[in-house]
Amino acid sequence: MAVRPIVAYPHPVLLEPTREVTEITDEIRTLVQDMVETMHAEPGVGLAANQVADRRRIMVIDLTAGEEPGQVKVFVNPRVVEATGKQDGEEGCLSFPGIYENVSRPLRVRYAGIDLDGRPIEGEAEGFFARAICHELDHLDGITFLQRMSPLKRRLVLRRIERMRRNGEWPEVAAG
Repeated sequence: MAVRPIVAYPHPVLLEPTREVTEITDEIRTLVQDMVETMHAEPGVGLAANQVADRRRIMVIDLTAGEEPGQVKVFVNPRVVEATGKQDGEEGCLSFPGIYENVSRPLRVRYAGIDLDGRPIEGEAEGFFARAICHELDHLDGITFLQRMSPLKRRLVLRRIERMRRNGEWPEVAAG
């Protein structure tokens, strides 16, 4: 396992939809292990594959941020089947270090996908778990939480990022 670099906004890989996984291989399993290690090293509660510059439709979530063993959830080719209700709350993102803003998300979701054995998974999530699923799914669809903010908040965050970039406080974004 290895900690992989997390790409920062506006890296192009964050702004394009990921592609479906067609076969579970040892390479996919290694990617997932690296993603979990990377997420826990930050620490974060979720990570999409494109945040480590991989364009496959995979995400991992651990609401305990690594504090409780066995809590990692792995989703391959995930999708939301149904979303209901509404919740507003503060979100951060490992690809937007130091940025936290309020974002509206569904209160409850039903999700589906496959696991690392290629078996179908489905379930329901509510509250913070639903928020994490929606945040990571957005990543996989090439959407950042910036697009979930009001236009005013988005402009303010973009100005803050630009100021941080000019001051050398924002991670460099490599091309491609």
